[in-house]
Amino acid sequence: MMMNNHEHVDFIVKNLRTKDSYELNELFSYAQLCSKLLRRKETEDLGRRILINVLDNWNKIEESYYEIWSDLVESAGFYPYLDKDRISSNLKSTSSNIRKNYHSSKFLEKKLLHEEQFLLKNYINQGGNLIVSAPTSFGKSLLIEEVVASLKYKNIVIIQPTLALLDETRKKLNKYKNDYKIIVRTSQEASFDKGNLFLLTAERVMEYKSLPKIDFFVIDEFYKLSSRRGDERSDVLNNAMNLLLNKHQANFYLLGPNISGISEGFAQQYNAKFYRTNYSLVDNISIDIFQAHEGKFGQSGNKKIYKESVLFNLLDSLKSEQSLIYCSSPARARKLAAAYQIHLSQKNTIQLSSNNLSLIEWIEMNISKEWCLSNCLKYGIGFHDGALQKHISSSIIDYFNSNKINFLFCTSTIIEGVNTSAKNVIYFDEKIGKKHAIDFFDYNNIKGRSGRMMVHYIGKIYNFNKPPKMQEVIIDIPFFEQSPISDEILIHLDEKQIRDKNSDQYEKMMKIPLRERELFKKNGDLVQGQKNILNTLRSEIEVQYYNLNWTTYPNYQQLSYVLNLAWNNLIRENENVAPMTIKKLVKVTMDYSHSQSIMKLVENNVNYYKTLPSYKLKNDNEILDLAIQEAFQTLRHWFQYKVPKWLNVINEIQKFVCKEKNLVAGDFSFFASQIENDFIRENLSILIEYGIPNSAIRKLEKILPSQISEENIIKMIQQNEYHSIQTLIKYERDKLKELF
Repeated sequence: MMMNNHEHVDFIVKNLRTKDSYELNELFSYAQLCSKLLRRKETEDLGRRILINVLDNWNKIEESYYEIWSDLVESAGFYPYLDKDRISSNLKSTSSNIRKNYHSSKFLEKKLLHEEQFLLKNYINQGGNLIVSAPTSFGKSLLIEEVVASLKYKNIVIIQPTLALLDETRKKLNKYKNDYKIIVRTSQEASFDKGNLFLLTAERVMEYKSLPKIDFFVIDEFYKLSSRRGDERSDVLNNAMNLLLNKHQANFYLLGPNISGISEGFAQQYNAKFYRTNYSLVDNISIDIFQAHEGKFGQSGNKKIYKESVLFNLLDSLKSEQSLIYCSSPARARKLAAAYQIHLSQKNTIQLSSNNLSLIEWIEMNISKEWCLSNCLKYGIGFHDGALQKHISSSIIDYFNSNKINFLFCTSTIIEGVNTSAKNVIYFDEKIGKKHAIDFFDYNNIKGRSGRMMVHYIGKIYNFNKPPKMQEVIIDIPFFEQSPISDEILIHLDEKQIRDKNSDQYEKMMKIPLRERELFKKNGDLVQGQKNILNTLRSEIEVQYYNLNWTTYPNYQQLSYVLNLAWNNLIRENENVAPMTIKKLVKVTMDYSHSQSIMKLVENNVNYYKTLPSYKLKNDNEILDLAIQEAFQTLRHWFQYKVPKWLNVINEIQKFVCKEKNLVAGDFSFFASQIENDFIRENLSILIEYGIPNSAIRKLEKILPSQISEENIIKMIQQNEYHSIQTLIKYERDKLKELF
């Protein structure tokens, strides 16, 4: 029976992976088919698949065929792989070498662009706007550096969804600091002497005062613009894009994975090219674990225990390779990581050299010797989620990427683009949190983390759950499409942008007095919630004046009044705030402002949990782990994001009302800044953005003057080699060295 192209390629790939040697005529027939498939647009992905698997098994290829396969690598446009020693020396023809050199970056030293990167680079260089949907392994982010290195644009904004990604981008682009001032905080002023490179979240773009004329902007993971994917931050991302696109008239590059299309008409209106491609320099193998254990996996009882045992046995077999394990929540990731560490210790597995990681000493001195992360790291295990302190999560990713740890238990933060080089990805849980089922888009993003260009030719995805059904993903852009559109986006649109001026929503918005609209717009939070707070303060200001007329630190009553106003009006519909309550939020915020120590929150959590009947069966270490997790979550989500934002919103509204009533207004901005920056002195708070642990900053605080600017603080640390002072432990010195 004749095989079709797909079947034939599957057969060849299986042979390449399983056989130790090949007949010469066999290799020749593979090369013939590969060449034939690469010549046709509709089959070139199959040709690339053969080629990737040949590269992965290069040591099995007969030497006399090296030149043929090297020529095929070149003809497929896989130019980055031609820099690998074992391949480049076999490229003999002059024309092939000319094409290879032609694909060298003009701005990035010793960088070759693959065929499609090169096409997109040319399009951007010609001034075109670009929207790219490409696999995770495509190398989309390299084009960002290409734009920066070209020095074509004076002021560039790069928006990414997480601080971890922004920090990674900062490290990559720091080499351009002589040409661009790198701005990571809203308190940093733009330079007039050279260009500015703004590395910001969407929130910080909107909060940045006196943004200079922006020439070019990038939105990474642009699917987060969609209002249909349940991301509460989509509103502010839309507003940031609208600001840069329509006020600044900037050129742009949007990038993301696995997207079928965008709002109809957007590309045409903004002279943009939507470029969708499956071009990839890696291949994926799917291994359906669930099929071999049908009916035996579950979420509780013996089925849960059985599923975990299958996972641990799999990880044991993969111990020499790097594996990401997708988990539904931070608690789940930490619990599984700790359980696997116990599994390894019970097997008397020899600890890896990773037990010398400097982070372990820092944890034992600053958190607890009993925290499960310390023990996990000693066995080459890490976990990663959005609640971890920035420097910890950054270090764990660095350890993973440098092979110092092999197992990384992750949450949905992996979908948002933590750049890793994993050989294997294990799709263990099938939800994000407790409610949101992983859909085809999420699954593809998880799967895309396996394999990495220039690191792993082949990635493996181990499915412990049935993969979701294939679906087309169309990303809506609400500020453009306006069907639907939230009040929080609508209020930022100019009149000429409004598609339906007769809608009830728009007419209701226009009934809000202009001065109030400008206030709500500036604050950037729920319009109706702000309106409710404004009306409440107008009616209560005389009675509640004492609770608003404070300037540095509030007392318990004052803080309670302000946070209750926020809690009752600024929490979005369906927003998950558990396990936080307003009563608890007031207490922990007050406790934190007094102790200025996250570990005090951990201690309070431990003491509280021990009073709960439901925790009676948990041992001290389990309770400690839960207490640390919740304290870190409180720090990242509430203290470094929600509470400061709420304080600043209500601060502006109470100022507005006090002016109307001829009263002296309070000022919550100092307290909001203190909470957000972990009570670090203002000119040192930039060090938090640079991933320096609080413990090191406190030590430097004694020798760094308070009157110099944030930028000069960095220079002073570098010039005086403060990383070598005796009071610093190795981990703190290591993190400070990253500033150099």
